[in-house]
Amino acid sequence: MEAVNTFELSVEFKERFQLALEEDDNAFIMDSLDGVNSADISAFLDEFSSEECKYVFDLLSVETGAEILEELEEDVRGEFIKQFTAQEIAAFVEQMDSDDGTDLLYDMPVSDRNEVIRQIHDEEKASNLMELLEYDEDVAGGLMAKELIKANHNWNILQCIEEIRKQAENIEKIYSVYVVNDKEELIGKVGLKKLILANDRSKVADIYDDELVSVETSTDEEEVANIMQKYDLEAVPVVNARGKLVGRITIDDVIDVITENAEEERQLMTGVSSDVEEDDSVWRISKARLPWLIIGMAGGLVGAQFMGFFREEIIIVPALAFFIPLITASGGNVGIQSSSIVVQSLANPNVFADSMLKRLLKVFFVAVVNGIILALMVFGSVILFMSDQSLAATVSIALFSVVLLASFMGTVTPLVLNRFGVNPALASGPFITTTNDLLGLAVYFSVAHLLYNL
Repeated sequence: MEAVNTFELSVEFKERFQLALEEDDNAFIMDSLDGVNSADISAFLDEFSSEECKYVFDLLSVETGAEILEELEEDVRGEFIKQFTAQEIAAFVEQMDSDDGTDLLYDMPVSDRNEVIRQIHDEEKASNLMELLEYDEDVAGGLMAKELIKANHNWNILQCIEEIRKQAENIEKIYSVYVVNDKEELIGKVGLKKLILANDRSKVADIYDDELVSVETSTDEEEVANIMQKYDLEAVPVVNARGKLVGRITIDDVIDVITENAEEERQLMTGVSSDVEEDDSVWRISKARLPWLIIGMAGGLVGAQFMGFFREEIIIVPALAFFIPLITASGGNVGIQSSSIVVQSLANPNVFADSMLKRLLKVFFVAVVNGIILALMVFGSVILFMSDQSLAATVSIALFSVVLLASFMGTVTPLVLNRFGVNPALASGPFITTTNDLLGLAVYFSVAHLLYNL
């Protein structure tokens, strides 16, 4: 097994590498990167300009360059490949699995993409790429690779093993051998261990397992990820509408989907409206953050108007103003907690299918328990430090009401958004916080108005 160098990026090494680029010190560049994992090289080259990275690529083998391109972030790679000719990109694509090659081509304009495909010498590879490009990126068809091992159920074991040797030449990882009938329809799978231990004169039909989880080309990528997580699969076969085996999706592609979805939800929950990186331009980062900041500001202005409606109450009972941050913060926290749990549960489509009412009732009782405990704590604190029963009653009743209301909003909002096809993660961000702030203020001053008989 070839050893892989342990790679550590330091300021000193980066400066020395930069100097090597400026002085065309090819020997140092090659020695430094020799045996280094492609993922490490990809991360390191991200520190340099596209022109400098192109210079390094020209020194590396096509195989290494293809591996590095697979590891680059999508937005970085889209800009970087503009440095290469169609012929150079085609050489990289020929070294990749069809799904990775398709991902690279997706980063290019259609005209450039077609030119690259024309430069590919492997007719089967070009055909596979054109087929995969017909699918949307976010469905199983766009996620799958054409490379797989399949066997006809009529083959004997020796014939099957010989075919596996031929088919496996261009496949990096073999998880299972998929079994098809004479119409190329997927009917099962057989493990390598079972093949090796089988009698040479046996047929594949005698040993294959017909219990198989598969997905159709139109299956959404999130559903694919859920299926592979649920059944603990390393790979899942993909069939077309007629049941014919057309590809497979491996665990590394699903991990990418899970990571991207988690990142997207994290950004939505924190109020970032589009995918941004730390090294993006100031304007791009600002543009991504501004929409929810503006919504938050608008909510603050509306909140100020709410307080303006009750300014007489505040003038009469100035101590009411002391507890405004408590009410708004509690409502926001409860709302985010509730919506976050619902968003996580919605990741499993079956969670709410059978017991929606039961789960909503459970959320309600949890809110009641939390609300009572918080209200009693606040009531006792106000009595202890301010000796004002009316104020203590007002704050505690308002807090209890806000906890119930915020919990309800945090539970229902993501369900409603999901029902209308909007990402429910929006409910865990500034949207729910701003809404609960406004509702909390309205409840607080309404309770004060009633109890103080103002």
